Amino acid sequence: MKKVLFFAGIYIFLVSASVSAQQARITYHNPDSASNVKKNGPIAKFDKTVNDFGNIDQGIPRTAEFILTNDGKEALLISPAKASCGCTNLNYSQEPVMPKKSTKISATYNAAAPGPFTKTITIVTNADANQVVLMIKGTVIKKEEPGKKEEVAPTGTK
Repeated sequence: MKKVLFFAGIYIFLVSASVSAQQARITYHNPDSASNVKKNGPIAKFDKTVNDFGNIDQGIPRTAEFILTNDGKEALLISPAKASCGCTNLNYSQEPVMPKKSTKISATYNAAAPGPFTKTITIVTNADANQVVLMIKGTVIKKEEPGKKEEVAPTGTK
């Protein structure tokens, strides 16, 4: 019985240690925060962090562009940038962003499924220990099927 309790305790310890080690720090970009910015290093500034498409037609992809500027004194590197799902295609430069220069991060949403959507793009740079989360959102309006027109009931027959 002691062995069972001993191994159960070790198992619980290992599981809790691995879970806490995998937690990433995510920051919804605050351009005024300088908490983890390296002194004299790169400084990542985004022109916006949310792009609201509003209503878009089903089946017509839409692209949002986010401008990332390096306001620091060293080259800015984008490590990985990842979209929250396969319905969003990312395009960004792998080249370093030199001081006082900018680059575009494009996110294209495929608009395949009707209804509201909110998708995120997670950006990791060498400017800050935290991740930055960009967001695209909107509502996809269902495309009317050919041959199916809304029938209007006749008004008053004589």
